[in-house]
Amino acid sequence: MENYTIYRTAESVSPGHPDKLCDQISDAVLDAYLAEDPDSRVAVEVCGGHKQIFITGEVTSHAKNVDIEKIAHRIAGDDMKVMLNLVEQSPEIAQGVDTGGAGDQGIMIGYACNETPEFLPLEVILSRRLNQYIYAKHPYDGKTQVTIHDGANGETWISSIVASFQNVSRDELKNLVQAFITEHNLSPAPDQSEIELHLNPAGDWHQGGFEADTGLTGRKLIVDNYGPRIPIGGGAFSGKDPSKVDRSAAYMARRIAVDYLHSRNAHEVFVRLAYAIGHAEPLEATVIIDGQTEQISGYDLTPQGIIKYLDLKRPIYEPTARYGHFGEGFDWDK
Repeated sequence: MENYTIYRTAESVSPGHPDKLCDQISDAVLDAYLAEDPDSRVAVEVCGGHKQIFITGEVTSHAKNVDIEKIAHRIAGDDMKVMLNLVEQSPEIAQGVDTGGAGDQGIMIGYACNETPEFLPLEVILSRRLNQYIYAKHPYDGKTQVTIHDGANGETWISSIVASFQNVSRDELKNLVQAFITEHNLSPAPDQSEIELHLNPAGDWHQGGFEADTGLTGRKLIVDNYGPRIPIGGGAFSGKDPSKVDRSAAYMARRIAVDYLHSRNAHEVFVRLAYAIGHAEPLEATVIIDGQTEQISGYDLTPQGIIKYLDLKRPIYEPTARYGHFGEGFDWDK
C-alpha cells in the first residue's frame, strides 16, 4: 500500500454565519453609497450579535438617500437594534487618495491554479459548493469543511467531510452530504472504506446567527480568499470602496494571476502587489509562475488604473460577501 501523506483542508461558512452577516451589511452599505455617488469614500465596519448591530466607520459621499438601518434589517432581521457611528474620511488620508495615491499601505496576494474550473484549490471549491448545496435548501447559519487526500501518483480522494448547520437534523445532513458525494463522484482513499463524515458533531442545533454568537466584518479572511494553503496580505475587503488597495489591488492581483495562468498554460500562479499610502505606483509587482519569478508588465497598477480597468465604482459588492471574493464568476475571475 502506498503511503498517502498529503492532506489539504478548507472550510466554508454560510451567508447566515454571524461574521458573514456583518460582511454583507458592510458591503450592502457600500453598494448603497456607490449607487448614488460612484465617488463615495466608504470604510464601514459592523459588529453584531444578540439583538444589536453596531455600525461604525468613515463615509464621505454626496449620497443623501442611504438608509443604513433599513439595510441592516434587510440582512439581519427586523428585531435588531441598530446603532450608527459614522464620520467623514480623515482629511489627512483623503489628501493622499485625492491625488491618485493608494488609500493605505499593504501587500496584496493574487492566486490561480488549474485544479478546478474556478481556478481555485479543490478543497476550497468542494467545501464551498457543499455549503451552497445545503444552504440552498436550509438558509441558516452553517459551516462545512472538506479534507482531501493526495496520492503519490497524482490521485485525489476525499478523506473527511464536516458539516454543521442550524435547523438541519443529523439525518437530513447525512442525506444531503451523501447526495453531494454521489453528484460529484467523490471517493475515499483506497485505505478507507468510506469518506469519514462528521455531521453536527456537537449535536443538532437550532440557535444560530446573531442569536447565538457575535460577528465582525473581515473576520473570515481565509474563507474570503483562497483557503489556508495560500498566503494572504492580511487586509479585509468588505465595506471598503475601491480606493482602498487592500480590496481593489487584491482583485487586480487575482485577475493578473488568472491572465498568466491562461497565457502561460500554467499549473499555479502567485501574484504579489505592495503599496505605500499616498503613492500611486506599486512598490512590488511580482508574479510567480510554476515557481519561476518575474516582474509583472503590461498593466496599469495605480489605484485609478485598477479602478478603471475593473470598473469598480459600481454597486457590485454585496454578493462578494457571501461565499468568497474569488471563484464566483466576478469580473476579476475571468
